[in-house]
Amino acid sequence: MAIHHTKLLILGSGAAGCTAAIYGARASLKPIMVHGMQPGGQLTITTDVENFPGFENTVQGGWLMEQMEKQAAHVGTTIIHDTIMKVDLSKRPFTCVGDGGDVYTGDALVIATGASARWLGIPGEKDFQGFGVSACATCDGFFFREKEVVVIGGGNSAVEEALYLTHHASKVTLIHRRDSLRAEKIGQDRLFKNPKVSVIWDSVAEEFVGTSDPASLTAVRIKNIKTGKLSEFKTDGAFVAIGHNPNTSLFEGQLTLDKDKYIVTKPGSTVTNIPGVFAAGDVQDKIFRQAVTAAGTGCMAALEAEKFLAH
Repeated sequence: MAIHHTKLLILGSGAAGCTAAIYGARASLKPIMVHGMQPGGQLTITTDVENFPGFENTVQGGWLMEQMEKQAAHVGTTIIHDTIMKVDLSKRPFTCVGDGGDVYTGDALVIATGASARWLGIPGEKDFQGFGVSACATCDGFFFREKEVVVIGGGNSAVEEALYLTHHASKVTLIHRRDSLRAEKIGQDRLFKNPKVSVIWDSVAEEFVGTSDPASLTAVRIKNIKTGKLSEFKTDGAFVAIGHNPNTSLFEGQLTLDKDKYIVTKPGSTVTNIPGVFAAGDVQDKIFRQAVTAAGTGCMAALEAEKFLAH
């Protein structure tokens, strides 16, 4: 068991964590960034990235996160491969314990643990992730220009994803397990009015089907839950839109969370209800959920932490 102390401790290594680390290191705070469950965050499961500023050509999500991490290390961040299992925010320095028993203490803490897209957990889903199956229309919709896609879900996120996809795809089919949507009325109205959208009611996705070499989705096997009838629906792409889970279980009972378990921060800031604890990226942002906005709040968190430490 080792004890690691730093002025600025950062949990999470996605766009928010890496940016906080870059700014923290440049402010001579000698930050420690703890990788977490998914080193590099959600971008590592995205193949082509076209919407992160600064690159003329498409870049790979994994490569982009590798570069961010190398930049953070280059300017002076200590990066440790560990997953935090326990945190104590009751006193400073804040204490975090890794799964191997190592203890991390920080005078200020940036939480950038992100959110995880909820997946269906059906056959073929993992095989075709990045090859036709996605959980982010704003990330991947562009690759389905003039193609036919399906969206699976019935809440606000499904309706938003479906409407967004109508700007790119030639046809969008929503697959929903009930006979009515849970989404807000205004979104539903826009959806039903759109000539590109059709809905398959009372149905669930049972399996994603496609070719293996090269990996490419060709259809979704769906089951009508009222009749039990199975059918194969041909499609070029499938978007799973059943929501996100912020990775905040560690902080329950210590930090103020909203009803969806996202960390509550002061408007226009990354400040939480505990002085010296800041939250950045998808762990506190359920609206935009983009790498570029996560990076922006990572920058804010480091600057606010630097100011906090100076006082």
